[in-house]
Amino acid sequence: MRHAGGAALDRLDGLLQEVRCRHPQLKERKRGAFYRGGRGWLHFHEDPAGLFADLKTDGEWVRFPVNAAAERALLLRRLKQTL
Repeated sequence: MRHAGGAALDRLDGLLQEVRCRHPQLKERKRGAFYRGGRGWLHFHEDPAGLFADLKTDGEWVRFPVNAAAERALLLRRLKQTL
C-alpha cells in the first residue's frame, strides 16, 4: 500500500478541507500529511482496494477506509476524539 498520490488526494479534497478547517492544531506539512506537535498524526494511502487513512490513536496507527461518506464521517469523529 503506497501513500496517496495527487489524483487520490484530489478525490479526498472535501475531506482534507474539513480536516484543515475543523482542526487547525494539525499542521499539513505535505498535502494530505497532517502533524501534531511535530509528530505524524494523519495521512492517506491508496491501493486496489481503495483509499485509506492512517490515524494515530493511543500511540498506534489505526487504518480507516475513506471511500464512502459514512467512512469519512467516522474518520472525522475518531480524529476529533484523538485531539
